Amino acid sequence: MDFTNIKANFLGDSITRGIAASTSSKAYHQVLARKLGFITARNYGISGTRLAKQYSPSLDNPAFDMDFCSRFSEMDDDANLIVVFGGTNDFGHGDAPIGEMADRTPDTFFGACHYLMTGLMKKYPEAKIVIMTPLHRASENNPSKNGKTLEFYVNIVKEVAKYYSLPVCDLWSLLADISPTDTAMKEKYFPDGLHPNDLGHEQIALALESFLVNEL
Repeated sequence: MDFTNIKANFLGDSITRGIAASTSSKAYHQVLARKLGFITARNYGISGTRLAKQYSPSLDNPAFDMDFCSRFSEMDDDANLIVVFGGTNDFGHGDAPIGEMADRTPDTFFGACHYLMTGLMKKYPEAKIVIMTPLHRASENNPSKNGKTLEFYVNIVKEVAKYYSLPVCDLWSLLADISPTDTAMKEKYFPDGLHPNDLGHEQIALALESFLVNEL
């Protein structure tokens, strides 16, 4: 794959936005773009957002309710690489039901995964579409509003991506050794237990670089 010909769209939440990075240039996608020589790496990360629709509006910050399914169609059309990185907020504060594999609307987590992935395949029929699983987080074993752990959501993302034969960069597994559930790793890579700092973004970029080079 000729990475110097890549125009990439990165769809995500606050981690993709680069909230805890020292500068926007330190966000994982910008680090990756420099490593591989992309033409451009567009940041479509919005803090607090989820894959699935929210039932109870986020009154303090309405932008949190701009779910992935409602905004992927607004991304630039000329991308030949799409990277989707979300799901941790569906676990953390989303109130959509889990649903089931047969769902196809954004109203459940299962359905949102289907809706988003099929929508991206239709919008970008010639592009490479890569799905990244959520990272570990300090609160990952606390039950969500649906009574599930974060790993439960991770497995749904992987299950639906596999259904469509979409490549999955499994950060849950690849970066398990820097999980913020470990105090030392939290202090080094995830000061707030969720958002990676510059070192954390570098680790994401390295994992994604290896995945793209070896799997695509």
